[in-house]
Amino acid sequence: MDTVQYNITLGTAGHIDHGKTALIKCLTGCDTDHLKAEKERGMSIDLGFAPCTVSDLEVGIVDVPGHENFIKTMVAGASGIDGVIFVIAADDGVMPQTREHFDILTLLGVRHGIVALTKVDCVAPERVEKVTAEIKAFLAGTFLEKAPICPVSSITGQGFDIFYEALKELVGSIEPKKTDGVFRLPVERVFSVKGYGTVVSGIPICGAAKIGDELTLFPHGVKGRIKAIQVYKRQSDTAVVGQCAAINVPQWDYKTIKRGCCATVAEYFSPQQWFLCTLRILPDIKTPLKNGADVKFHTGTSEIVASAFLLKGNNISAREESIVQIRLNEPVVAGPGDRFILRSLSPVNTIGGGMIIEEIPHKLKRNNPDVLQDAQNLAKAILTGTSFVEYAIKTAPAFAAGRNELAAKTKMLPKVLNEFLEELTGGNKITDLGSGLFIHRDTLGRIRQKLLDIVADFHRKKPESPGLTVEQLYEESGFKKDVSDGLLKMLLAGKKLIEKKNRIALPEHRESFSDDEQKLIHTIESLFIDRLFNPPSLQEMGEVSRTSQANVQKIIKILIEQQRLVRVDKDLFFHSDAVERAREILVTYIQQQGGLESVKFKYLLDTSRKFAIPLLDYFDRIGLTRRSGYTRYLRNPSSK
Repeated sequence: MDTVQYNITLGTAGHIDHGKTALIKCLTGCDTDHLKAEKERGMSIDLGFAPCTVSDLEVGIVDVPGHENFIKTMVAGASGIDGVIFVIAADDGVMPQTREHFDILTLLGVRHGIVALTKVDCVAPERVEKVTAEIKAFLAGTFLEKAPICPVSSITGQGFDIFYEALKELVGSIEPKKTDGVFRLPVERVFSVKGYGTVVSGIPICGAAKIGDELTLFPHGVKGRIKAIQVYKRQSDTAVVGQCAAINVPQWDYKTIKRGCCATVAEYFSPQQWFLCTLRILPDIKTPLKNGADVKFHTGTSEIVASAFLLKGNNISAREESIVQIRLNEPVVAGPGDRFILRSLSPVNTIGGGMIIEEIPHKLKRNNPDVLQDAQNLAKAILTGTSFVEYAIKTAPAFAAGRNELAAKTKMLPKVLNEFLEELTGGNKITDLGSGLFIHRDTLGRIRQKLLDIVADFHRKKPESPGLTVEQLYEESGFKKDVSDGLLKMLLAGKKLIEKKNRIALPEHRESFSDDEQKLIHTIESLFIDRLFNPPSLQEMGEVSRTSQANVQKIIKILIEQQRLVRVDKDLFFHSDAVERAREILVTYIQQQGGLESVKFKYLLDTSRKFAIPLLDYFDRIGLTRRSGYTRYLRNPSSK
């Protein structure tokens, strides 16, 4: 039966000299303390990893031979480890590093594993029974509480068959990670191969990449294309999350790359120095972690000195959980859901760990209940793709968000994002506003009402007006134009608002005027009707109506809103009937004669140049005519 590559990675853990490396060599045939790649500088992935065939499945195993290597290698992306072979020697039993390694596994979110009780050939059966009982007590109430404990000897092979069967069950119980995320590989090792160039290796913690794909190496920001890939020592077209992989990118200079760099897609990730995180302190920590304390921060393959700032309170004690802001001394690439470990600077001890919630641009305000509540809500939301997308839409700064903004926030590829958008739309959690914008139903109800309130308030203040212009509505709301466009279209379609006379109004609104206003409107409009092509000036209107210029301006504005007057120039107005009649005369003449000499228009209207030329300029501005020299032509010859 052919071997199938299975994108899961197991890690070893346990006290120094408890036989982790020997067990892996017995299992895989690989001596991970004597790497072929280190000797030959070949393009292989034996760099701390070993391929392992379990039944017909090929998985990766990360061998962790020492304490510091555990922190720097096992934390490699945190999610790079799907399950653990927890190694405890029968002669020593549970030791200090056993406890620390187990704490770290728990903090990294590992939830699957088996226990290998090694060196059973060195002790009596009674000792095996005693240590087995000790291990059960140690693991009580933990994620390995029900894990099989397999006595085994890497020297004699004793118990290996039982261990192997337990390993098969472990592998079968782990669901491979989805490969549809944004590819990200924290660099574990880097070297150069003659004829190929730079090779970086490690365990991709998300997504998939294939030969020919463009990646960016951070923090350098240098782009390059994948020339070759190896997975489990063999050539491959693709590297996917959970596989021990080496990728060849000739454009990168291997001399400038170090452990902790990250190969990913620049459109989604960039190095950051501030992260919002959930943090849990280990049970046996004696000294509380103080606000602003300096620590070592491990995530991916990075180890950075950082400062931890609590959102609430001045310290956090053993067993407590809190939301913290981490400021790194150097920027790193990390994303929502990534696991991390905190360690003290001196002496170096593991303090706790947790999960990255999101990158943040700067330090947030402490002891602010709203900030803390929002951080807690986001920490819950990132646990599933659907809730994360819903949260991102619900909290969008502009009230609605487009696909690009959502992809950047959630670190999701378009296909994955669209699936969640469809799910949320189908469940009536979000609404498509059009133009690729999505809005949460809670937000929609709130800001739709805001627009309606703006229109209602305008009607109360100016009952004589038919309504607001679209521009006025947008300015009053403060919403982005594309958001306002979508909302207005929705409100008009639902007949919550209407458009009349190029204004936006409530359906029930009717213009109302005082008796004095009615008289003034009638008097001034009559002047324009009586003098269609010789309209009155502002001064004349004031003299005839015996009112102030302020009142004249108010009535002019009302008549314009009512579409009974048209502003042709700054202080020049024509009745709408005059403009329409002039338009008919102009179009008919040009259609018959082919063009109109500008000077002739005053004769057609029986008026003066003072009024004829501004009318022609007006028709040019609205796109009816075009001017060439002193002649006007129709822009659209079919105009009527």
